[in-house]
Amino acid sequence: MAFCKNCGREIDDKAVVCPGCGVAQNNTPAPVDNGGFGWGLLGCCIPIVGLILFLVWKDQKPNTAKAAGIGALISVGLSVLFYIIGAVAGVAAGM
Repeated sequence: MAFCKNCGREIDDKAVVCPGCGVAQNNTPAPVDNGGFGWGLLGCCIPIVGLILFLVWKDQKPNTAKAAGIGALISVGLSVLFYIIGAVAGVAAGM
C-alpha cells in the first residue's frame, strides 16, 4: 500500500487519484541513473556525444551525465596531450 502525497491517507499502489482528497498521484518510476561505464566509454570514444549527453541529462540523470561528461573530458585531454607530445617530437626531430 502507498500513501497519498497530499493528505497521507493509505491508498492503493496503482491509484491515480487519492479517494480522500482527490489529488493526483504521480506513480511513474524514476529513471535509471547508475552512471554506467558504457556511457563514459561512449563519451571517451566520441567526445561530442559525451558533451551532448551531459547537457541533455544533467538535470534528469546526473550520475549518467557525469559519466558521459568525464569520458568526453578524458578524450579531449588525451588528444591535447598527444598533440603536445607530437609537436615536441617534431621539433626535436628537426634539430
